[in-house]
Amino acid sequence: MGLKNQAPELLSGLVESVKQISGLAECKNGFKKMHGNLVRRIKLLSPLFEELRDSEEEIAQQHIKGFEMLRIALDSSFNLLKSVNDGSKLYQVLQRDKIASKFHQTTEQIEAALSEIPYDKLDLSEEVHEQIELVHAQFRRAKGRPESPDLQLDRDLTAAQREKDPDLATLKRLSEKLQLRTINDLKKESLAFHELIIMSGGDPGDCLENMSTLLKKLKDFVLIANPEVDTSEGEKGVIRHRSPVIPDDFRCPISLELMKDPVIVSTGQTYERSCIQKWLDAGHKTCPKTQQTLLHTALTPNYVLKSLIALWCESNGVELPKNQATCRSRKPGSSVSDCDRTAIVALLEKLANGNAEQQRAAAGELRLLAKRNADNRVCIAETGAIPLLVELLSSTDSRTQEHAVTALLNLSINDSNKGTIVNAGAIPDIVDVLKNSSMEARENAAATLFSLSVIDENKVAIGAAGAIPALIKLLCDGTPRGKKDAATAIFNLSIYQGNKARAVRAGIVPPLMNLLKDAGGGMVDEALAILAILASHHEGKAAIGQAEPIPILIEVIKTGSPRNRENSAAVLWSLCTGDLQQLKIAKDLDAEEALKELSETGTDRAKRKAASILELLQRCEPL
Repeated sequence: MGLKNQAPELLSGLVESVKQISGLAECKNGFKKMHGNLVRRIKLLSPLFEELRDSEEEIAQQHIKGFEMLRIALDSSFNLLKSVNDGSKLYQVLQRDKIASKFHQTTEQIEAALSEIPYDKLDLSEEVHEQIELVHAQFRRAKGRPESPDLQLDRDLTAAQREKDPDLATLKRLSEKLQLRTINDLKKESLAFHELIIMSGGDPGDCLENMSTLLKKLKDFVLIANPEVDTSEGEKGVIRHRSPVIPDDFRCPISLELMKDPVIVSTGQTYERSCIQKWLDAGHKTCPKTQQTLLHTALTPNYVLKSLIALWCESNGVELPKNQATCRSRKPGSSVSDCDRTAIVALLEKLANGNAEQQRAAAGELRLLAKRNADNRVCIAETGAIPLLVELLSSTDSRTQEHAVTALLNLSINDSNKGTIVNAGAIPDIVDVLKNSSMEARENAAATLFSLSVIDENKVAIGAAGAIPALIKLLCDGTPRGKKDAATAIFNLSIYQGNKARAVRAGIVPPLMNLLKDAGGGMVDEALAILAILASHHEGKAAIGQAEPIPILIEVIKTGSPRNRENSAAVLWSLCTGDLQQLKIAKDLDAEEALKELSETGTDRAKRKAASILELLQRCEPL
């Protein structure tokens, strides 16, 4: 009697088990990696169950054993995966060795079940057969190589339990790792802790006593780091801003919150202005993150990061907190002093009616005032300076041009000012500065175009104004800073489909390949990011393919950073899709080994791309 006649519900049950496991919430605590790896591998089993369920061919009775073992293993997996997302996070992390052992036992259980299934005797397509063998190999490797412990977490937990006053960096890492970042998170953890006390019959024991101590220290830390998150509205705001997950680079290292006014200190680290100002006002003379002594306490706006944050917020539907006050409703103690306000009005008069030397000096002063703080940027715009600065972009004096474009760059940090700058007709003049002015002015023109391009309709206007060839020229012959400004602007502009074609036709691919091959030039990250976005366009794909990129792409997949490996895989996937010649080149260069390793250890996107390329390579007939 065949399996389908005897127990058709077994295969349907296995399909449903995979769906249940796939639908579990993402794990965000100390077991994120173990949880993610197990879920990912189990998902890959689904085609096996679905194909056998839908097959017309019966399966022999003697082959049932492995499927029954899998059903039991997947039930255990579901219960384990669900349990690490529920209950007390502190309790789980203090029991991490036991839980890690359960993950390993579950992996062994699934691997043993897969070993009982005779794939060669089942009605499977070649693709599913190959995929299931690959998955089985992954389980086999995971069985023989248990997840390595998180040594940093172990050290931080030990320090937090032993030391009376652990340092803030230790508590910050624990808060982040355990996802106990807000008062709301800690309230939920407290409830889970009290449930454990009740379940223990009132006898806390050593583990619960350690939990109580850790919980108090983390509460104290969160109250210091996030004192404003103390009301239900505040908590709702934090939850709203944290969905989707905020990239680490966009968080202030002190508060762990999304930065709205990022500034750079003398060590090169970036912080939220209000947080680092409080640190400095408390008398500290060191950088909180690096502990290096600050050479000075000046705070420089990080306009590129702010624009990236704004772009990310726009793309993910996240609303950035806005500054509440404006220049017209200042109260005593406002960060715009009477001196600044008076100076702005006086400088405006010189811009409008002064001679060439006075205009140059006034533009330079406004450049500095706009850099100083957010409130100055609002006041300068409201007093009508932007159209006057735009006029000075056409000045025959290169220094005046430089001051004007840099002042506009600093003003563009304010989102509402972006529209005012564009409406004043600035884009063609900024592009002209990018083409013809001094190197510093060209660099700041590129940065200004990037800042303005955060707004989608500006991407179209900037591309149409001829900015892209000039940016490519700066990418080729600029200073290191100029090259990065140009690359950032090109990347952002190329999000718009029409600009991808403009960039390719302007000859961007050869310079990008040169930057990619020059590992010491510091531009590999930028070159790969742009190539990855251009490869999605048919003209970009063709131009990249002609540049013979596959050897260097495979090398990056083997040895690059996680982000660069991901972008290299994305470019390789675009090249190989529908192109047997590129597939053959990749196959001849032994891409499969590097891609198999990437499919296990890369970022989520890199794993998907690697798996897709491997599938293409496996389907590819020898040419």
